Amino acid sequence: MKAIKYILTGILFGIIMTKSEAVSWYRIQEMFRFQSIFMYGIIGTAVLSGIILIAVIKKFNLRDTDGMPIKFLEKDKRWKKYLIGGSIFGMGWALTGACPGPIFVLLGQGYTVMLMVVAGALAGTLLYGILRNRLPQ
Repeated sequence: MKAIKYILTGILFGIIMTKSEAVSWYRIQEMFRFQSIFMYGIIGTAVLSGIILIAVIKKFNLRDTDGMPIKFLEKDKRWKKYLIGGSIFGMGWALTGACPGPIFVLLGQGYTVMLMVVAGALAGTLLYGILRNRLPQ
């Protein structure tokens, strides 16, 4: 029964992403070419919502679905790895026109070419897992 909640949440996420045009390759290209602020508005709304929700979780000591307290760990202060990782992520996003969430939304819409993007994302994750201990962190 718990899985049905996640499936319904995924369907709702897909509908919202599609209706807001956040999965549109053209919208994403406009953003990376600085031709439109549409996607920046969506991203900004998501960041602001996240800030508010985290503040609420901390203030009211909310618990997860299993009843465990939600804890936030301190982030590593070394910014170079975030800059490099974010740049790689951004290049992949710009080349494919989709970040991880929209990849699966587009796949669900029948764009089977997204299987190549999923394969590339999984290959990159595997490569990172193999090289992780050798990378400067």
